[in-house]
Amino acid sequence: MKNIVILISGRGSNMEAIVKACAGEQWPARIAAVISNRPDAGGLEFARSHGIATAVVDHKAFGKGDAARVAFDAELQRVIDGFDPDLVVLAGFMRILTPGFTGHYAGRMLNVHPSLLPAFPGLHTHQRAIESGCRAAGATVHFVTAELDHGPIVAQAVVPVLDGDDEAALAARVLKLEHRMYPSAVRWFVEGRLAIEGARVLHRAGETQLFV
Repeated sequence: MKNIVILISGRGSNMEAIVKACAGEQWPARIAAVISNRPDAGGLEFARSHGIATAVVDHKAFGKGDAARVAFDAELQRVIDGFDPDLVVLAGFMRILTPGFTGHYAGRMLNVHPSLLPAFPGLHTHQRAIESGCRAAGATVHFVTAELDHGPIVAQAVVPVLDGDDEAALAARVLKLEHRMYPSAVRWFVEGRLAIEGARVLHRAGETQLFV
């Protein structure tokens, strides 16, 4: 059984999807903990109600600046490692992580980003896609590296950008597919089905890594 630790900052809808899929599909894994940088994150109560250990490492307690960021990441790493993780999953975790932290979990930390990377890293991805005239948008699951919203791509989900879409409508359409894609990607990892070859991630059995 592999241990999965999930990091959230808010409601954690992708976390909920992963928790439900892990139990419902009987993965060879367990959700060892859900950890947040915000004490009021709504997803913490969901985790507790499902018998999952929770922890909070409040980034505000560390102040601001580079030294504070390093100190926060060091404490977060200490808490995560207390749950002996095989995989760390970022599910709406709204922190820019330091190179030391990402290096510690290299090859065993996943993130989902709401764009078709490498397009639109950072924030406000859906609005930027609309303003750029994109006819398709989506989300990407990738291994986390020191460079923000980069790293080998595990899976992508694609939706059309419809005439009249606003940011909220497009975000809702993308999120629905994220809830299918992210649990699948996590399951592939814990079942040993992913192979990293340079910048590419391949599914060993050839299963599609594109969700539409």
